[in-house]
Formats: sequence, C-alpha cells, structure tokens
Amino acid sequence: MKKFIISIVAVLVLAGWLLTGLKPIKPGQRAVVRRFGQVVATPEPGLWVGLPWGLERVDLISVQVCRVAVGYDKDAEEPDDMIPRGQFLSGDHNLVNVQAKIDYTVDETKLVDFVEQADRVEGIVSRAAEAVMAEWIASRKVDEILLRGQADLPMYLVHHTQARIEDYRLGIRIHHGNVSHLLPPPQVKADFDDVTRAQTAVHTAVNEAQLRRIEILRDAGKESFEIQNRAEGYQTERLRLAQAEADRFSQRLLVYHRLRKDNPNYLAALWWDEMGKLFARLKETGHLDLLDNHLGADGLDITTFPPLPKKK
Repeated sequence: MKKFIISIVAVLVLAGWLLTGLKPIKPGQRAVVRRFGQVVATPEPGLWVGLPWGLERVDLISVQVCRVAVGYDKDAEEPDDMIPRGQFLSGDHNLVNVQAKIDYTVDETKLVDFVEQADRVEGIVSRAAEAVMAEWIASRKVDEILLRGQADLPMYLVHHTQARIEDYRLGIRIHHGNVSHLLPPPQVKADFDDVTRAQTAVHTAVNEAQLRRIEILRDAGKESFEIQNRAEGYQTERLRLAQAEADRFSQRLLVYHRLRKDNPNYLAALWWDEMGKLFARLKETGHLDLLDNHLGADGLDITTFPPLPKKK
C-alpha cells in the first residue's frame, strides 16, 4: 500500500513537472523561449508547448505602450539647499521646471535584446530623455522655452532620445512624448506672469498697429485708384477736346486756303470775327469797358484811382 501511494505521488509530481512545459501566451504578449540558455523561439499569442521547467525557460513580454515620466516632480520633497529634480537652466540663465512623459513599446524584432535589458530599460530611458531635455533647454532663451516648449520639445525628445539609447540595445521603440509641466519656479512665477502680460500687451498693440496700417494703406490705395481714374478721365476728355479743336482748325484752314483765292481779305475777316468773340468774353467778365463811359466835360478821361481808405 505504501509503495502504491509513493507511485501515485511520483506520477503526479512527474505530470506536474511535465505540465510546466505548457505556457499560455495572452494577446498583447510575446515570448522568448530559451532552451539550455539558447534562444530557440519567439512565439506569438497562443499556447506554447515545450520542455518542462529546468530544461526550458519562457519569458513573457508585454508589447503594450509603457510610459515613463522624466524631469520635474512637484510632489517630490527635496531639501531646501538642493535644486529640485527637473529644474533646468535656460540659455539666458533662467530656471524652468519641466516634466515630460515618454511613451515606448517593445520592438518585436528585438525581443531578445529587451529580455536581456528589461531591468535597465526605464532607468536608461529616463536618464537619456532628461539629458536631451536639458540640452534643448540650455540652447534656448526662457521666453522661447515657455512659448514654444509645449509644441517643439516633444518631437525633439522622441528623435534624440531614441538616437541616444540605440547603443544600449534595449529592444524598444519610442513613439510619443509630451510636456506635462512647463513653468518657471514658484518663487519667480509672479514676475514671469507680469512679463507675459506685458508681452501680450505689446503683441496686442503691434497687432492693432498693423491692422491700422493695413486699413490706412487700403484707404490710400482706394483714394489713389479714384484719383488715377479721375486723372485718366480728365486726360481722355482733354485729348478729345484737343483733337476736336485740331480737327476744327484743320477744317477752317482748308476753307481759308480755298476762299482766299477769291477773297484776299478773308484772313482779316477771320481775325475780326475772333476778336469780336474775345471782346464779348472780356466784357462779360468785366475786363473790357466802353470808352463812352469815360467821356466828360474835359473830354476823354481814362485815369482811374483806387478808392480812398475809410476813416476810422
């Protein structure tokens, strides 16, 4: 009876040992199978049937997106005499608190590298990203950092952090980055806010001036167009009148050449006709007067004197 029980226990232990060779791989996971230390397979999700424990090792790897935060941590307590983590010095010697978050996934073509470096991945990514962030901030002025950091820094972090960790063979690929905190230190935040408001007022004034400039240029262009149109119309009218006057003169010249053959005094008649018209216009404007108005007892008197000034 005792031998029977020992046999059953041995069979159960053997069965349990053999079952350790079965490994379910869930969706969102990959596996690296090493047999006697040698990588023999990298199966996809499903049930892996292999050798039992001790002969084969199966490392399960999540291929979901992982996130690591780098830089400033407002909840971390730092001694008063130490610079808080994530406080960086800008190119113009100002301090800014910056926190960024890096999203990465396992590169499915480099599963073995990730298995070998898994314990170091987060620390290396964090330090590399923080170094890249420090370089970007140190090469720019604080105004540009605060204004453009949210838009420009994430893409810079992704490309340069990936390049920096390539030599470590971590088996990961950085996909996305974002800046979750970008502010001056609390001690000087009020001063930065004042500067920001002043810069906003300056930009507003500049924009208003530019709009006023555009409005003035538009009005000036409109007035110039109207003047040009009037000038062109006046030019066209004067040319038309001049052409008509020239045509009349040409016709009268032809008539003169034709009639002078029969009437040698025709030119004098024309001259007196024009003089009559001129005298009529001068009389209408008060520039011509009859001499009869200047006849007196002593004869013709055409001497005129200005009126005497009035006595005060």
